[in-house]
Amino acid sequence: MAGSKKNAARQERLIIFIDESGVSERPTRVKTWALRGHTPRVQFHFNWHQLSLIAGMHFSGLCFRLHEGAIAKEEVVEFLKALHAHFRRPLLIIWDNSRPHRSVLVRDYVASTAGQIQIHFLPGYAPELNPVEFLWSWLKRHALANFCPDSFAELQSTARGKLKSAQRRNAIVAACWQQAELF
Repeated sequence: MAGSKKNAARQERLIIFIDESGVSERPTRVKTWALRGHTPRVQFHFNWHQLSLIAGMHFSGLCFRLHEGAIAKEEVVEFLKALHAHFRRPLLIIWDNSRPHRSVLVRDYVASTAGQIQIHFLPGYAPELNPVEFLWSWLKRHALANFCPDSFAELQSTARGKLKSAQRRNAIVAACWQQAELF
């Protein structure tokens, strides 16, 4: 990893870690406090939809997108295009070895950028190396803990709001980097 970091610095590349996750209308239940004798109850309906999230984290911030359903290779390419257009500089993308990341469509898009985007894969079974994994943990275990949305639209709105909050709070981004076992 150190060699990639030095090479990226020499080429003035922005290093971005990318990962995908998902949340649903079914709440993530965590321990909570209540008055003695008043057991808290989480009530939800059993027809839940999946909201997929993709995020890219660099050393000083993060970018994200939300999608209904699963994230496939097309959504990954759209996210890469958005990152490239937003930062307007060479990028070094570091992510896991999942199927959409290895797809021909993604490889063709990366090749079409004429070296503006380079890809580096994390070792297998090493989520502790990706700081975005810790963002997902914060989102599910703290920001959306015990949250029971009434509708899919409410889930989308709340998840987007919590991720925008994380974008503005440098302490959350710094904590994700601190927990990742990279350096």
